Amino acid sequence: MTTRLVLENGTPLQMAGDATSLRALVVLQEAFGVNEHIRRLVDSFAREGFFVVAPELFHRTGSPEIAYDSFPDAMASLATLNASGLSEDLTATTSYLVGAGFPTASIAVVGYCMGGSVAFYAATLGIVGAATSFYGGGVEHGRFGLAPLVALAPSLKAPWLGLYGDLDKGIPVEQVESLRAATQTAPVPTDIVRYPNADHGFNCDARPAVFNAVAAKDATERVLAFFSTHLLDR
Repeated sequence: MTTRLVLENGTPLQMAGDATSLRALVVLQEAFGVNEHIRRLVDSFAREGFFVVAPELFHRTGSPEIAYDSFPDAMASLATLNASGLSEDLTATTSYLVGAGFPTASIAVVGYCMGGSVAFYAATLGIVGAATSFYGGGVEHGRFGLAPLVALAPSLKAPWLGLYGDLDKGIPVEQVESLRAATQTAPVPTDIVRYPNADHGFNCDARPAVFNAVAAKDATERVLAFFSTHLLDR
């Protein structure tokens, strides 16, 4: 069960797990806010042994939790994000973890949907030891005032894993493969896994129309293995 803490800069965190854990994890939300689904993810990663925090990236407009069938409301909240605010929230979150005793090399980030894009950006800032993205968009056209992921790729400072579904109409396979090529120029290990029968949002069991249990299980196992390989215990 998550608890909530508001940092001095105003960034709220939903958190779970043992603060004496060997590793910490930042979970970045979908376009629908830090909702019940994201809180369940926070709890599930805490059960895997991480100290987990999920910053509420929509906190400047009241941290709304948006229904999955309210796409216009989600788009309106997305439109409020910008590079400055995201940088502030990411830095405040990881600084909190560093202050709690986790060195950067022991901090990971995982993001879903819009959070996948932000997790990729976080991996360019030198504030995490490893990063993974579930169906992060903005591959060829930047979002939230950030450069496109293909342009950010050479600046990756942490190992990165991307997880994409071939049925995702918003992130076509051609873009995924262009991102694969771009990340191969990065000075850190990178990988992309594609799921032929998965759509955008395939990890979200709160969205039956797109949830793919097989892909979600495999992807989560790959994320945990990736962190096991690339994170250091504090």
